[in-house]
Amino acid sequence: MTEQTYRPIILSKYTQVLKSCRNLISREDLRQIRKAFKIAIKNEAQAAELNYQEIIRILDITLIITQEIGLGRISIICAMVHKTVEKDMISLEQIREMFGDKVWQIIKGLKDISHIYATQRIVNSENFRKLLLSFAEDIRVQLIFLAEKLYALRQAATLSPEEQKQLAMETSYIYIPFAHRLGLYNIKSEMEDLALRYSNPKIYREIEQKLKESKSAREAYIAEFTAPIVEELNRKGIKFKMKYRTKTIASILNKMRKSQVEFEEIFDIFAVRFIIDSTGENEKPDCWRVYSIVTDKYTPNPQRLRDWISVPKSNGYESLQTTVLGPRKRWVEVQIRTERMDEIAEKGFAAHWKYKGGTSDTVIENWLNELREILESNKENALELLDDMKINLQDKEVHVFTPKGDLITLQAGATLLDFAYAIHTNIGCKCVGGIVNHRNETLKYVLKNGDQVSIITAANQQPKADWLNFTVTSKARNKIRQFLNEEINHQADIGKETLMRRLKNWKIEFNDEVIRKLMQHYKYKFALDLYHGIAIGKHDPAEIKEILTQTEEKPIPTAPPKDIKVVRPKKIDEDVLLIDKNVDNVDYKFARCCNPVYGDEIIGFVSIGEGIKVHRKQCKNALELVRRYPYRIVKTRWTNDGATSYQTVLNLTGKADGNIINKITELIAKDPHATLRAISINSAEGIFDGNITVLIDNTEHLSQLISRLKHLEGVSRVNRHDSMLES
Repeated sequence: MTEQTYRPIILSKYTQVLKSCRNLISREDLRQIRKAFKIAIKNEAQAAELNYQEIIRILDITLIITQEIGLGRISIICAMVHKTVEKDMISLEQIREMFGDKVWQIIKGLKDISHIYATQRIVNSENFRKLLLSFAEDIRVQLIFLAEKLYALRQAATLSPEEQKQLAMETSYIYIPFAHRLGLYNIKSEMEDLALRYSNPKIYREIEQKLKESKSAREAYIAEFTAPIVEELNRKGIKFKMKYRTKTIASILNKMRKSQVEFEEIFDIFAVRFIIDSTGENEKPDCWRVYSIVTDKYTPNPQRLRDWISVPKSNGYESLQTTVLGPRKRWVEVQIRTERMDEIAEKGFAAHWKYKGGTSDTVIENWLNELREILESNKENALELLDDMKINLQDKEVHVFTPKGDLITLQAGATLLDFAYAIHTNIGCKCVGGIVNHRNETLKYVLKNGDQVSIITAANQQPKADWLNFTVTSKARNKIRQFLNEEINHQADIGKETLMRRLKNWKIEFNDEVIRKLMQHYKYKFALDLYHGIAIGKHDPAEIKEILTQTEEKPIPTAPPKDIKVVRPKKIDEDVLLIDKNVDNVDYKFARCCNPVYGDEIIGFVSIGEGIKVHRKQCKNALELVRRYPYRIVKTRWTNDGATSYQTVLNLTGKADGNIINKITELIAKDPHATLRAISINSAEGIFDGNITVLIDNTEHLSQLISRLKHLEGVSRVNRHDSMLES
């Protein structure tokens, strides 16, 4: 294309930018935007022959920022000049002098992100933490960056297949969850579709074609469905607009996978939206008026009513949603909201600021502060951090109340312990239980919408490793890990001092060779683990002395392997592994997170360096492994030649009773199919919470044991460790 071709396009897009700003900013703001645009053009021209495509790219991204996100002057200036700063054609200090501190701060964040991207790998690397830290500086850094990534996805057809898949993976892991958290529904939906289009083009095209083929039938049904509602709304003089949206291809695919159905079996492919012309205190009653009209015409599903008007989502989303039974017995989702609610639902927090006079929303500020705190203190590897953050950003929410009536929003599945950490870190660390709706509950209690929660603390309480099994929020998990790491380091220091003192008494020099010998014997990778093991009494001093003073290398006796082995069958065509006592070249390990027992439904996961780990199918770790590494899952089943007993862990809770341990041990001692291996009971404020480790023959015997334990006086709940459903 020639200069004559480019110039009208650039002029047209620049005019669109200015028009899209007029309702948001002043004459002085427009002057600064023109100034920023001139800097971008001038520096592109200095670099070489004017890069018209780069100018068009800048303007397209700016249009996304103004028209689709709704940002104002500062963000527009940053979008226009930050590439110029990255190319060192103008300094950050010059930007600060021309446009002020806020523009300087945001461009600095965007420059940091570009520097991170120069190293290529973001997902599953330490760069992910750096990227999020840049995001945490100012919410507009995220929004501008998301606009750039949306533009890149829209232009991805020109990339190689490998580049497309890399961009799709980053989008799924990072940008879609952040768009969801910021309430950018339209951008999130488009990103989901584009990511699917490039990560799995075949499936994308199949669903896209089926949507095209069913479009006319769908539109005819919507017209039939909405006609009586529209007639009644008009008759009652309610001003409204009606829209309908088809589910995105990505959400249709998720529904097909979740429900295990074909495309033709999904009936709620679209949703009808009624947008009411209402403001101020009339908004809520007007929405309920329309709801009443809709449910007079069609029978509602009471289980599918979602009142996000009374209690909005934490990303600002407000809407009244229901599902009704339409003509020919088809379920139809209906959304009812006002113009203001609709704009916030489409554009997220940027629209929130517009309706609140330009002030930043406290919820998003609190979230950013929490994000900074997690990132700055978290020492876990980037992959664990990424998984925690993705879950925290994407999951549905639960709304609960403090005793004073303050609303606390957490992600779905949050427990009483997550709530305690949300109130304050110290309260979380000292939490021993709580009172929910005037009833005593344990740390593991899963919160439900509307719960009123107060926390019980104890001065001698401190975080434990198993707390990570029933916390879901990033803040809680980070604080628990932080404490455990500090505790391990403290214990390791004590262990090291103990070992040095012993060696001195034995007249053995403390050196690297001694530590290497002990690490090799106890199969430790790090000296820290050795010192920690010594501190907690895991290794007998006499044994350590014998290891170090023996004059010749003695073979370490090994007991016959007790672990069950997994063997590939030779007479079965499909790729199935059988579990029996045979020893073969494929090693088995029972996953400690769920402790499978003979009779459980199981799967095998090919781990790195540890053979195959066998999980129960309903184990939450197994479900996550299936989702993330489907190619490393092997079908697994029991044979009749199983082991004689299996270890499992049971969680018990109930009213505190000084005799509860005796009751439990006596009951298990009388059971010929169970052997008690360990018991741990904690009690506080009239309730106890404990674990017992037992050896059991199979799931039938285990069910019988659980039933007898539940009938013990004082025991209220018994469930298997990591069980999805309580027994």
